[in-house]
Amino acid sequence: MTRHHFDDSTNPILTKLPHDCIPTLEIDCDINFTSLDDTKFPLLGTHLPYTCLPQSIIDSKCKIIYICREPKDTFVSTWHYTKKLEETIPEFKDNPITLEQEIEWFLEGKSLYGPYWDHVSEYLKASKDRHGKNEIFFLKFEDLRNDTLSYVKKLAEFMGKPFSQEEEDQFVPEKIVATCEFGNLSNLEVNKSGSHNPKPGIKVNNNAFFRKGEIGDWKNLLSEDVAKSIDNITKEKLQSLIWD
Repeated sequence: MTRHHFDDSTNPILTKLPHDCIPTLEIDCDINFTSLDDTKFPLLGTHLPYTCLPQSIIDSKCKIIYICREPKDTFVSTWHYTKKLEETIPEFKDNPITLEQEIEWFLEGKSLYGPYWDHVSEYLKASKDRHGKNEIFFLKFEDLRNDTLSYVKKLAEFMGKPFSQEEEDQFVPEKIVATCEFGNLSNLEVNKSGSHNPKPGIKVNNNAFFRKGEIGDWKNLLSEDVAKSIDNITKEKLQSLIWD
């Protein structure tokens, strides 16, 4: 979206945490969004369920890109992130939660922005209801991870910013993928040693947002019984969207 506004030396993704490059709807709500230059901030991030989005967003017919992740990996990623929050946020440090309790809550749908399966199904249904209107791009993290270049091109076209033949010849899509690649971002100094301050009094170390980014890492934490329980709920709730 902003590839024509920056060069390799001025790209903010190289010196800022991605979360500081894109305002988050429910976190940065104290910002006066009406004053933001949409050429600088053409995107907003959010974890909100579809049914919790402001009606003005739905009515505006703005583009929505929804990325979901395999439930077991989603849980494990959230768990490790929560443990990282204990390092800098007193409320988390003073009230640690056991893995067993977190698993129980997740299975019951008691998780941040949960229930997880409802979150996914709402956006999936909306994407189908609005099919043909080119308003919601629904994709899975696993597909994006396995074929990043292809999806970067699809996303550019979806957003009305397709790559020109000249850009293709100059390998612009490939350069974007290389810049935003997980290994590259996680090794940037700002993401290794900086901190994120979404709200006054709240500090999160930037490295909390970068762990592995791998598919199937749940196997290193969850038991077979827990994995089976999550899979059973997934099959029940998301018959039309099953991870292999």
